[in-house]
Amino acid sequence: MRRQGLGEGGSQGNYVASGYSVYEEENEHLQEGLRAKVSALKHLSIDIGTEVKHQNKMLEDMDSDFDSTGGILGATMGRLKLLSRGSQTKVFCYMLLFALFVFTILYWVIKLR
Repeated sequence: MRRQGLGEGGSQGNYVASGYSVYEEENEHLQEGLRAKVSALKHLSIDIGTEVKHQNKMLEDMDSDFDSTGGILGATMGRLKLLSRGSQTKVFCYMLLFALFVFTILYWVIKLR
């Protein structure tokens, strides 16, 4: 007794062929769903890459701003050290008293609000 396969005639061959097309249609439908998901992931990864580039640029800008601020503060501290070491301690004391006076005035203004 011989069995009929895919290519051989008979009613069973037609049933197998129609079942094959159902599986093929289902596979095509699943492929479309997979393509849509891959496309969504591609767009998401591109958006993430763009955001990362933007964030890196912002971080570089902040880094340069902090470096320049650090340089300014370092120079100011150097001047203050030079001022305190020199014979200009009298000027330094006046400057300190002036700063204390300004802070006292600011405290009173804020307290009266």
